[in-house]
Amino acid sequence: MKSVIPIANRSHLLSPAVRIAGLPLGLFLMIAAVTTEVRADDWPGWMGASRDGVYSESGIIDAIPPGGLKAKWRHPIAGGYAGPAVADGRVFVFDYQRSAGEAVNSPNSRANLQGVERLIALDAETGEELWKHQYDCPYSISYPAGPRCTPTVDGDHVYILGSEGDLHCLNVDNGDLVWARSFKKDFGAEVPIWGFASHPLIIGDLLYTMVGGDGQGIVAFDKNTGDVRWKALDTNAGYCPPTLIEAGGTRQLIAFHPNGISSLNPTSGEVYWNVDLAPMYEMSIARPMVDDDLMYASGIGSESVMLRLSSDQPAAEELWRGERDEALYSSNATPMFVDGILYGSDCHQGSLIAVDAKDGSRIWQSFRPTVPDATERQKKVGVKHGTAFVTRLGQSDRYLVFGQTGDLMIATLDETGFHEHGRFHAVDATGEAFGNDVVWTHPAYANRTAYIRNDKEIAAFDLSK
Repeated sequence: MKSVIPIANRSHLLSPAVRIAGLPLGLFLMIAAVTTEVRADDWPGWMGASRDGVYSESGIIDAIPPGGLKAKWRHPIAGGYAGPAVADGRVFVFDYQRSAGEAVNSPNSRANLQGVERLIALDAETGEELWKHQYDCPYSISYPAGPRCTPTVDGDHVYILGSEGDLHCLNVDNGDLVWARSFKKDFGAEVPIWGFASHPLIIGDLLYTMVGGDGQGIVAFDKNTGDVRWKALDTNAGYCPPTLIEAGGTRQLIAFHPNGISSLNPTSGEVYWNVDLAPMYEMSIARPMVDDDLMYASGIGSESVMLRLSSDQPAAEELWRGERDEALYSSNATPMFVDGILYGSDCHQGSLIAVDAKDGSRIWQSFRPTVPDATERQKKVGVKHGTAFVTRLGQSDRYLVFGQTGDLMIATLDETGFHEHGRFHAVDATGEAFGNDVVWTHPAYANRTAYIRNDKEIAAFDLSK
């Protein structure tokens, strides 16, 4: 089912050059100069354009005012953990509309549901629906609210990976299907208990994601056709997206899978190096983060490792591993790694924690971003999987922090602590985990706007000064 807004009513989706063509030359140059100066950033996929959790757009507020942020629009949607993507005047949100079955969040069993996965394209300025692509998708997974993977926008195409392993390439203008692959049918892949969650990564003509199985832990697809270019690694899929880094004078594709961290040649799949790391329940989720020549990876079960990347070849050496009450154990939110300090929510303690990269010692912790009303007992024993999604504002020490209660904050994060500069309640926590109401979805930031979703709506909030 698709509906498309006529071009005549979508002039603001055209590029600035197209919209102002035909104006007098002086006015054209003046507008062009202003357009360049205030250019808006896109957020075309998971963790932004560079997938590093940095939002560099200018003209953003320094603090959230007492009355909160103005809502530009709200649009009803269905369930899901997939964050929105924003590109070229469109917002893409991926959800699951359940028609039958009981959605029970159990860590030990799968819920069996009937429904459809849907990619909905909205006008970024107005929230008006442009088109919708949907397909039948029975679920047999735990925590079955909906898709996990943020859509990935690349040029004329948008790519989605559903919870049951349906990989689709669609036309961004109208949602028409370009190609599709099924990880279950085409590769015989086992669906992880918590669903496929490896946000597709596109580099050049290749799309990378975790599939799982002998010789196909990670697969590189031709982004234009869906054909397989190469397969690598004997491992289950896990839940972590692949990442491209450059170290040792070499571009390296980093795959954090249930058995460890592997560095591969992004062109051929040749393995450069491996480091063992095995989180409990195969929960390799948060992407390994790099700061200068250091790389940190962690997961549930007090599994973490700090590596030093070689400067002259694709190689890595182990510096230290974390202990139970030291370091940082990330679950469903990737930490930030800045100037020798890790900032992230810990899956055991449930607070936002700062960790010294030199030895894994904890510098400070705060429940304000994750569970602001935590009791003294909860602070002492911890809150399981308390979560906050942290996004750095350019190269500053200020961050946008979205907590699991649905609050958006601006805060300074440094070695002295978490210093809040205002917060407001953006969306309700419509999910559930360990008896707590949660919203476990990474926002998108683009056009001086925060795009935030839960299981009932997506809302756009003005971030401009």
